[in-house]
Amino acid sequence: MTSISRRNLLRTTTLAAAASALPRVPAQPAASPIRLGLASYTFRNFTRAQSIGFMQKMDIAALNAKDVKDHLPMEPAAEAQAMADYAKAGIQLHAAGTISFAKPDEADIRAKFEYAKRAGVPVIVAGDPTDQTLPILDRMVAEYDIRIAIHNHGPEDHRWHSPLDVLAAVKDLDPRMGCCIDVGHAARAGTDVPEAVHRVGARLFNMHVKDLTDFSSKESQVAVGQGIMPIRGIFQALTEIRYPGFVDLEYEIHPDDPLPGAMLSFAFMRGMIAGLGSRGNHA
Repeated sequence: MTSISRRNLLRTTTLAAAASALPRVPAQPAASPIRLGLASYTFRNFTRAQSIGFMQKMDIAALNAKDVKDHLPMEPAAEAQAMADYAKAGIQLHAAGTISFAKPDEADIRAKFEYAKRAGVPVIVAGDPTDQTLPILDRMVAEYDIRIAIHNHGPEDHRWHSPLDVLAAVKDLDPRMGCCIDVGHAARAGTDVPEAVHRVGARLFNMHVKDLTDFSSKESQVAVGQGIMPIRGIFQALTEIRYPGFVDLEYEIHPDDPLPGAMLSFAFMRGMIAGLGSRGNHA
């Protein structure tokens, strides 16, 4: 593991102490329809073996894997070894991505669907499809019966600012064409995230969750629960639409030492889910 500075060590110690002080909450409250997972980009500076160890410490067994480091390589033999390692650790892949679909090249797009098919995932999170690639994707989702969840990337993205842009583009396409709502980027684009959950509805296939202290600043990310993201409202909306997918933590800060913040994030979200369930707000 990468060595950490004295400053990072102090931050790690503080966060770890805070995480240990939180009340123990079951890994997945039984009454809740909300299922928590991890976006492997969180551990982008760490190997697959290290990431598996981190997931076991967090009691998380659902993974949205990306072709970063050796998390889920595109090459078939290496991909098969990754799948064997995850299976041995009791980790189930539910999505792959984000995956680029910027080129309207049918052979390239088909290769990426084959990659997802080998992994046995029902959802591909698409990072940057274009208006030219959408018709190809529309045909491929029907052929492979794999859903495409287009990821919004906020105000900097020239095409996919918010999940509402995605919804407008796919509303007349195959029902397997839908959204991955990144709540941080959506909020920075001025989107009311709970409202967007309701509007996207059945076309919501994946969610990336994070927290911010300032919706005008991408750099203000903090552990979930330490910012101003309306997590309760988002989870309530997911419950109300009976969202069947996963809510994947994508913790993008402190890439050389993400575990303490990730642990805090999951502890907060589990507590929130348990609170919603205790009030009877579940499917």
